[in-house]
Amino acid sequence: MIVGLLKEIKPNENRVALLPAGVELLAAHGHKVVVEKNAGVASGFPDDLYNKAGAEIIAGAAEVYAAADMIMKVKEPIKPEYKLIKRNQIVFTYFHFAASRELTDAMMKSNAICIAYETVQKSDGSLPLLIPMSEVAGRMAPQEGAKYIEKPMGGRGVLLGGVPGVEPSDVVVLGGGVVGQNSARIAAGFGARVTILDSNLQKLRYLDDVMPRNVLTLASNPYNIRKAILRADVVIGAVLIPGAKAPKLVTKEMLKDMKEGSVIVDVSVDQGGCIETCHPTTHENPTYVVDGVLHYCVANMPGAVPFTSTVALTNSTLPYAIEIAGSGWEKAVRSNNEIKLGLNMAYGKITYQHVAEAFDLEYTPVEKVLS
Repeated sequence: MIVGLLKEIKPNENRVALLPAGVELLAAHGHKVVVEKNAGVASGFPDDLYNKAGAEIIAGAAEVYAAADMIMKVKEPIKPEYKLIKRNQIVFTYFHFAASRELTDAMMKSNAICIAYETVQKSDGSLPLLIPMSEVAGRMAPQEGAKYIEKPMGGRGVLLGGVPGVEPSDVVVLGGGVVGQNSARIAAGFGARVTILDSNLQKLRYLDDVMPRNVLTLASNPYNIRKAILRADVVIGAVLIPGAKAPKLVTKEMLKDMKEGSVIVDVSVDQGGCIETCHPTTHENPTYVVDGVLHYCVANMPGAVPFTSTVALTNSTLPYAIEIAGSGWEKAVRSNNEIKLGLNMAYGKITYQHVAEAFDLEYTPVEKVLS
């Protein structure tokens, strides 16, 4: 199979979907890899490393799309790419379809085979291709909160950990999954007073056991959320329902009770966000203010640390890419339930139920597409 690696064109996206070492492994399995010129430069991997690993360097994205049977990306295709995607071409990337009707319609029209990193799922419910980026974004969230709570950045002008004689700041984390756990640990490391909310009591018991003493657990419900954000200096949105829109846990009305100059970091914005007033921003223009509360809603946070993110991501995606390339997508879906759950769209039909439900579109079970 010919595998195509693209230079990301989403604003300020510096990651790349495959390391030179991945090219070498794909080549060892009998596959050819074509790489768009400078695809890995922003992550610290120049063309000569891909060349030495056995890849063919191609001048532009159109040529890569034309040559490849399978495209590997980091972020979802955007408008300039829609027309380049071929019928039956495998596109293996983060899609987050439920957050974008435009993307969903475009990929249905393309008749491509869309396998989404974020819905590949193991039997224990874990999301192996989302976890590494959730770890990165989770660890970045308190870092960004600490930066934007500073007065010159528009925040209240407080230090997360306080100092002797001055109480620490309050950080509220909505969601106890991978993002939430990593956020809580880093915020606690800063010395903040951290409250983490989740609706799963078993998860809260686990977090109560493993988290530092300055992390408190709280059952997630509207009353507790309202009470927690009232005293919060930083609120981190870390809610995920695989493949579906994030629920709106903080309403616009609730913002009126928050402190002037407090900060919201909504990591779940790429799934629509769990804060009603959040909309996607970029690393170039990361923040805006609503009712005196500063919002940081960058949809590709790990793109700011591309070397770390690229290595972490490709460690996880490469085994799946080798299997899909080696077996073909249909055989891979039939034999590997994790990849089957990653299939969101095929031949213009939506095969992931949460995506169909997000836009009230027809859902087609994978088995029906395969038959």
